[in-house]
Amino acid sequence: MQGAPVRTVVAAVALVAAAACTSERTTGDTAPSSPPGATTEPVSEPSVSEPSAADRPDPTATPALPAAGSPVSLPALMAKEYDGRALRLGETLATTEAYTRRAVTYRSGDLRISGILVVPRGRGPFPVLILAHGYIDPAVYTSGRGMTREQDYLARAGYAVLHVDYRNHAGSDDDPTAERDLRLGYTEDVINAVLAVRRSGDPRLDGDRVGLVGRSMGGGVVQNVLVTKPGLVDAAVVFASVSSDTVDNYERWTAAERPEVARQIVRRHGSPEDAPGFWKQVSPRTYVDRVTEPLLMLHGTADDTCPPRWSEQTAAAFERAGKDVELVTYAGEGHAFGPQWPQSMRRTVRFLRTEMG
Repeated sequence: MQGAPVRTVVAAVALVAAAACTSERTTGDTAPSSPPGATTEPVSEPSVSEPSAADRPDPTATPALPAAGSPVSLPALMAKEYDGRALRLGETLATTEAYTRRAVTYRSGDLRISGILVVPRGRGPFPVLILAHGYIDPAVYTSGRGMTREQDYLARAGYAVLHVDYRNHAGSDDDPTAERDLRLGYTEDVINAVLAVRRSGDPRLDGDRVGLVGRSMGGGVVQNVLVTKPGLVDAAVVFASVSSDTVDNYERWTAAERPEVARQIVRRHGSPEDAPGFWKQVSPRTYVDRVTEPLLMLHGTADDTCPPRWSEQTAAAFERAGKDVELVTYAGEGHAFGPQWPQSMRRTVRFLRTEMG
């Protein structure tokens, strides 16, 4: 599927009642939907004819590393050496008929990062998905929060799932510069999670088949990983993602809601108006020509937290670069996904099985 153009599909499902558009920024988790196998069948989706790929850029050719204008930038992350390691199993948190859920830690540079590992019952090895959760205030965040229903669904679908807590969250070590440096450290934590899985030696984890799934802020983290380390994973899925232009996210949340953090960022790096070069270098949209993995984007048309146009703009940027991207929109769905969440997860699993085997 390399080099296929963007395909935008609208999953038009009539809602008896409008889904609550609760932001993950406030609640983290949403109430679990029906378990796999108990949902209604997905609405048939229209076939889409794809235009010729003639004259498109070669998506398999990774461009040379761009010069880093700042140590806080995506080019700086591209040039960095990563040594994710020491995946350690902790307390068993739950055992079901389908999987075991355990606390884990691993190393991300000098930091210890906590998380949750969900492994299906059986011998394996199971393909692995690294989960990047959306924004939840670190002061109230608890390990594994934000994507618990995805953990359950994906484990029941046969995937081992490592949910990353990120630095400054739950049992992870602190990084006092994380906010000032636009949370780029979260990208390092996800990259190192992939490497920790591969180096774990756990026979249940298939380190040769690894994918990424992120939602909201985590969708931005996933995009950062794709441009920073092309070839690291096999495929990626993002739900209700933040913008691939970091200025959009800064203006919507940091400048508007966290003025003291905004002042720290501007003092250190400059404002978007005064330092446009810096802001381009922290935006994954600038570097989509580096991506080599297929990307599935899912977004609700009624999302009032991360506007659907952000995903449309990101998908268009990937398409212009000749990348394999598909944007699926869900009519009437809000940021957290409600009635159509099971349909979106079936779409996710179909995509992952195609791309990861």
